[in-house]
Amino acid sequence: MAAPALEDKYQFRTEWSEEDQEWVGLCDAFPLMSWLEPDREAAETGIRSVVAEAIEILKAEGKPLPPPSRPMNDQS
Repeated sequence: MAAPALEDKYQFRTEWSEEDQEWVGLCDAFPLMSWLEPDREAAETGIRSVVAEAIEILKAEGKPLPPPSRPMNDQS
């Protein structure tokens, strides 16, 4: 069984934004990032993509990553 991608170790959520009248995708480990979409699933897909890109940039620059939200041995 392949190990989950690192971005899968972070917890994501979507919330309705009254101000924007769209769904906002969020990740607590990356609090300055969000993704707005009219569709809830698209908001989650968007924030996951942004976090994956941020992880690649941080790794390429040799910078530390935020600790994962889930234990690294959690397979869920």
